[in-house]
Amino acid sequence: MPLPPLLHLPDEAAYRQHFVGTYCRGAIETHDGIRVFFRQHQFDHAFYESTNRDGIKDAFSWVRAERMNWIDATLTDPAAIRYQGWVAKTRSYDPARRVDLLYEDFVVVLALGFNRDRTLRANFITCYQADNSVAKIRTSPLWTRADCIQALR
Repeated sequence: MPLPPLLHLPDEAAYRQHFVGTYCRGAIETHDGIRVFFRQHQFDHAFYESTNRDGIKDAFSWVRAERMNWIDATLTDPAAIRYQGWVAKTRSYDPARRVDLLYEDFVVVLALGFNRDRTLRANFITCYQADNSVAKIRTSPLWTRADCIQALR
């Protein structure tokens, strides 16, 4: 699949509106049939950066926002590589976390769980240009549905 064009909107409010309309109110499903849910408050986590590298996200990120449409494209493309996510708190990989990588160094992070009917569902955590960490991500264990389901049981 070709690289989607960058999204050019006039201001932060327009990007927020696009995120809510496209993702929070839309129905996004991964290429392998997992429904992904987006919450409005995730906009701040996904599209802000910490200018002091202290964990406090205080600056709107145009680089991240311009790649907003890459979220859907990455999640729905079967060619994306899927890795288990790293959980800093436990200092371990989690098969119920999924990091999808397809375009350049852009990653989409999901947390998976079960629906009431025991089918998989995903919650969007964040997305970012992983230019500083993509080498580490590429050494992570690959994500599999079987490992994820086993970890969630």
